[in-house]
Amino acid sequence: MLELGYLLYLGISIAMTVWVARTLSKNGEVFLVKCFGQDAQLAKSTNHLLVVGFYLVNIGFIALRMDGWNEQKAMASMIPYVAGKVGLSVLVLGAMHFFNMAMIARYGRTVAHWAQDQEAVQALPLPAAMPPLPREGR
Repeated sequence: MLELGYLLYLGISIAMTVWVARTLSKNGEVFLVKCFGQDAQLAKSTNHLLVVGFYLVNIGFIALRMDGWNEQKAMASMIPYVAGKVGLSVLVLGAMHFFNMAMIARYGRTVAHWAQDQEAVQALPLPAAMPPLPREGR
């Protein structure tokens, strides 16, 4: 019976992780473009990095939540027990998402300006080799 609880927890948690990651990726890019001052390339790159980080944190958290199951509580009431495990995971990940959104909204334009400055510096032509100075006294 405990194995059924594990399977339910993993199935629900992983399905929700995939659904949320796809939803955030699809709809988040528009937000990132605005936050990054219309820099679509920076927004797309950041969006991909956020999705990878989201998967890493979620899968890691889901795996950590597999430990410490109370077999007696799980056997007595499997559905509430699994729901509690999934619920805590969702709350923590939702809090993480809102933290990320707040940081992007706050620092997005700063990052965009920094990235544009880096591109401008790289686009500057390198100075040509200086000709040798003429020698005096010859």
